[in-house]
Amino acid sequence: MVATRQSHQLTKPSDFASRIELLALTEDKHTLLEQAHQLCLHCDDAKRENTAIEMVEILAELNLDADSLATAFLTPYFLAEKISIETVTEKLGNHVALLLTGVSQMATISTLAHQGKGTVQIDNIRRMLLAMVEDVRAVVIKLAEQVCHLRDVKDASEEERVIAAKETRDIFAPLANRLGIGQLKWELEDLSFRYLHPDTYKNIAKQLDDKRLAREAYMENMVALVKARLAEAGIEGEVYGRPKHIYSIYKKMAQKNYEFDQLFDIRAMRIVVERLQDCYAALGIVHTNWRHLNKEFDDYIATPKQNGYQSIHTVVFGPEGKTVEIQIRTSEMHQDAELGVAAHWMYKEGALPGRGSGYEQKISWLRKLLQWQEEVVDGSDLAEELKNQVVEDRVYVFTPKGDIFDLPLGATPLDFAYYIHSNVGHRCIGAKVFGKIVPFTHQLSTGDQVEILTQKQPNPSRDWLNPSLGYIKSSRARSKIHHWFKQLDRDKNLSAGKEILETELQKLDLSTKDLAPAIERFNLKGLDDLMVAVGAGDVRLNQLLNFISDREHDEPQIKFKKPKSVTGDKNGIVVDGVGSLMSHVAKCCRPVPGDEIIGYITQGRGIAVHREDCDSFEKLRQKHPERVISVSWSDDINGSYSLTIKVEATDRSGLIRDISSVLANEKVNVLNMNVNTIEDKQLALFSMQVEVHDLSSTNRLLSKLHQIEGVHDAKRGHS
Repeated sequence: MVATRQSHQLTKPSDFASRIELLALTEDKHTLLEQAHQLCLHCDDAKRENTAIEMVEILAELNLDADSLATAFLTPYFLAEKISIETVTEKLGNHVALLLTGVSQMATISTLAHQGKGTVQIDNIRRMLLAMVEDVRAVVIKLAEQVCHLRDVKDASEEERVIAAKETRDIFAPLANRLGIGQLKWELEDLSFRYLHPDTYKNIAKQLDDKRLAREAYMENMVALVKARLAEAGIEGEVYGRPKHIYSIYKKMAQKNYEFDQLFDIRAMRIVVERLQDCYAALGIVHTNWRHLNKEFDDYIATPKQNGYQSIHTVVFGPEGKTVEIQIRTSEMHQDAELGVAAHWMYKEGALPGRGSGYEQKISWLRKLLQWQEEVVDGSDLAEELKNQVVEDRVYVFTPKGDIFDLPLGATPLDFAYYIHSNVGHRCIGAKVFGKIVPFTHQLSTGDQVEILTQKQPNPSRDWLNPSLGYIKSSRARSKIHHWFKQLDRDKNLSAGKEILETELQKLDLSTKDLAPAIERFNLKGLDDLMVAVGAGDVRLNQLLNFISDREHDEPQIKFKKPKSVTGDKNGIVVDGVGSLMSHVAKCCRPVPGDEIIGYITQGRGIAVHREDCDSFEKLRQKHPERVISVSWSDDINGSYSLTIKVEATDRSGLIRDISSVLANEKVNVLNMNVNTIEDKQLALFSMQVEVHDLSSTNRLLSKLHQIEGVHDAKRGHS
């Protein structure tokens, strides 16, 4: 039967004092919680208070400290902006305020589950990682909040339940597992599974319930037998039946293609002893008295799981030949398995004797991720790497010297090379697994010994970035290869931009010092970055020169006079030498502010404004050159402009969602969207009519679309 907490069984919230009294907290915890409660009394929000108390109840079971419990209580109010950080600092102190800030920075983690590539701000993820490493209690509190959120959406719309369940399945439950917090992991998994697969969940729950009484009677007898055998051998310890969780049952049925009745561990028990040697002594007694299944034996004490989990698992044939799963562990191992990193504060406060609960090992992966993030430019790569790090599917490979690296499932020798060091990956020309040459597309397995073959000079291939070729799996390797080619192109663009600017500045009798305001205007770090942007075409030369010419006349370094501000028509168009005349934006090329434009005098419809590089305009110019007229953008543009965006991408599940996320994140208004698929080529072709404000917002949108996984091309198109 699936276990439930006492807090689950409450049919309605009771008052703060009576519910906190049930937790039997220490005096310091109770006092600080009462102070936190006083801060929120003015809100008079019963629903929010119930959530706050639930979070405290969850974390009290994990034995977290007073600051954590107070922070958990304040979290729903703080996230709803009902209380300020200044008030918390003044009334409860800096420790609670800092922890509360850390919890609020965890909000970014929800975006990792349902936003596409390129839609997550890298600074937000970095702040979140720092908060996780500096005080991992913030993560535990966030996990407790997610448990409460899943409970709250029980009666919400199906869409809301599914969104909550997916982000839990993809991020929160794996994170709880990676941090070793079994008490939260099982509830997160079961609730998300219930919302995503309600029929399967109910079916398994019914099968568990149908045989519950008989199973409980059987287990009481088996527990008594094991206790008696251990007592005869002089081994002290607890023996009890272990609740089974529906998601773990489903996962085992799916992985092994079993029916419910074929499962070995529907009947499960646990033996908890004090000493390590007693674990193996208890195992010997169990195997002596009951025949065991060899294929179902795992010694996670000798070889712990990646999250530090330790225990012995075995399956034996009990009375009547029925299988029973038995877990054997020490009290300390049990605390680590249930509490994970949360046990760190129990050791810290002296509640438990012994070592530091493997705390450093549990968050060492976060420290490594933080070291790598310093090299990352794209937030989507960091988000993807974090998601890869929390999932269970990892492979562990060795260097010839015996150093171990953990990689995502499906990783290749190239991934391994880039995990060692960027320069090793850039210079990689081949790889050996156990001394035999393997192709770059070879998928590594746990235990492989991998040797990377390198050359003197770095020479990565652009083919490595092609997902269809299978050279790399990890976002880390992909990001480092992208960075290499970006730097390579930078050198070329720097040289080209420098030559262009020097020529133009000489014509205008200006020096590079006069470009200082432009560096700030285009959000660049220095003169070299401006030259790179000009060389790459990210900053148009016309834009730059217009900006310099428009600088205030009282700035001595600028020799141009600022022209009088000119107001254009409703489209922001000024006809040179005339001013505002009736005009319209040509549909063939749909120019936006920032584009270089030219006018064409039509018959009866005023002036049609084209981009200078428009093919249709070039035909009109050749036919009627006398109708061509110079136009420019006015100084008071504040409207929006319609244009067509064309996107070509590999067709996949979630592609429309990812594109829509980018459009929403960039605050782009979509007028219409059409999608055509080419099934034999697995291509999706999007044509979207959107509203933008200027060229820079257009280029930014195209850049973001290019970053989405599977997108081959994103460009402006014809209507």
